[in-house]
Amino acid sequence: MEEKEVKDVQGESKSDKFKRLATKRVKNAISKVELIANLSGSSYESTPEEVEKILAALQGSVDKVKAAFSKQKIEKTNFEL
Repeated sequence: MEEKEVKDVQGESKSDKFKRLATKRVKNAISKVELIANLSGSSYESTPEEVEKILAALQGSVDKVKAAFSKQKIEKTNFEL
């Protein structure tokens, strides 16, 4: 059973909370991105255009994370093949 994020740890500093949450969330994100790589296997068929759309959507999301940390305006990412 997956453990839920701890809502708040008494006496935890903002820095410690950031590190705890960032570690968990980045590990989850990496895991999900690596699942997308499985679509490149022989069990699936895709066009170069579909692959480019996937990669552009992923890059757009990474760019938005970068913007958020530099306090720039962020727009929501939508994706559909």
